[in-house]
Amino acid sequence: MVNIACSFDLVAAQYSSKIVLRNGDRFLTWKELNLRAGGVASYIRSEGLHPGARLAVCLENPIDTIIGILGGLKAGCTVTPFNPRLKNEERDQILALLEPSMVLTCIPTDQVNLPAIDIGYEDPAIILFTSGSTGIPKGVVLSHRSVKAGLDIWSKSALNLNSNDVVLSVLPLAHSYGLFGTVLAPLQNGSSSVLVERFDAKDVVNKIHSSKATIFCGVATMFRRILELKNINSQMFSSLRFVTSGAAPCPWELSQSWKKKTGLRIIRGYGMSELFRPICYSPDDDLETPESIGRAAMGVKLKIVDENGIKVKELQQGELWIKTASCMSEYLNNPDETQAVMKDGWFLTGDIASMSSEGLISIVGRKKEVILRGGYTVGAGEVELVLNSFSDIVESAVIPIPDPDLGEEICAFIVLKGDSNCSREKVIEFCKSQMAAYKYPRVIEFVKKLPKNSTGKIIKSELKSSSYRS
Repeated sequence: MVNIACSFDLVAAQYSSKIVLRNGDRFLTWKELNLRAGGVASYIRSEGLHPGARLAVCLENPIDTIIGILGGLKAGCTVTPFNPRLKNEERDQILALLEPSMVLTCIPTDQVNLPAIDIGYEDPAIILFTSGSTGIPKGVVLSHRSVKAGLDIWSKSALNLNSNDVVLSVLPLAHSYGLFGTVLAPLQNGSSSVLVERFDAKDVVNKIHSSKATIFCGVATMFRRILELKNINSQMFSSLRFVTSGAAPCPWELSQSWKKKTGLRIIRGYGMSELFRPICYSPDDDLETPESIGRAAMGVKLKIVDENGIKVKELQQGELWIKTASCMSEYLNNPDETQAVMKDGWFLTGDIASMSSEGLISIVGRKKEVILRGGYTVGAGEVELVLNSFSDIVESAVIPIPDPDLGEEICAFIVLKGDSNCSREKVIEFCKSQMAAYKYPRVIEFVKKLPKNSTGKIIKSELKSSSYRS
């Protein structure tokens, strides 16, 4: 099997004259993109980098970032794209962990017809760094095998891509969803990507219309911001086949509101840097339930296990384990963390979930987000699911706080809709009506916004600081 860089050479030859990347007034055909990537690869090799060397791609412009990534892969390097919004301290921390042979900060202007180096299928291709919301970032090492399998999942199960698709991307290219879902998977299929550096709801709606985008990949917050615009109607989105959500949970209430306003489905799914998008709904799925995030993608095996690693019965809760060819090889220079999440080919997600008879997966919470209250175990995600179904609530985050009597108490941080005057008592009464007495939150904190990282994930460690407690 050819490595991912060689496979891109084949696609470039097939779709040579087609425009595949756009950013503002700038655009590139596959031939131009391949020649610019060849220029990068030639420059890298002239600087003495050999196959397997680590290349950090630190560029502002998204098209330049893609040129740098493809050029590094052509040269046989292991590539790490950096988020241009990182602070210097964050960037330096990752560079210290990565120890790259080169940091690419500008793109050479040369266009070179240079075939990709045919390195091993199991050799590392890309290293992505996790967001580090709970500590030091971890480098997720993805082999050419892993990337190829992950792109196939995005292309077929998640997006059902064809060469006529135009994907609108507003997501960071240093993260899995943005890089693989909105750019590399479309490139693999001869589709086009329209790249937007920053999200602005009105601008995105205009870009969807002007570019005739067929797919928009976003996160829940983006969909909410678009729905808040005045005079939104389905005609503004007539070119779209569907939209996808990732990086953070998309509440069913939001999915339904979006469909009512736009006429489009939000295709939900589940993923992480280590696994791509192993669980998802497909665009042509007939079966969808409010609490589930999809089923196993092509070639993916799932099981729910108890604390002893024994498979549990249907609908029972346990830890979600995943086996897929798209799984990472290791955490960079971190054998202990790698061993903690890998067992006999299975990746131990740390997510508490259940599986229906149809194979649909429902995420209840994380093992590390379990609240031990008075001898009862409560999943934070389960409480958040109820809270987020309340009409006055935009989003919520639940954490444990110390309690001298019960050990831990359930604390909910809540963002209310702008026109709401909802009280704490009203929220608690709603929760009491929806869940067992030991599960509902006794402590309610209203906040204007929740702390999030660049991919939209809530940073719960920050909620535990006193500055977020009233």
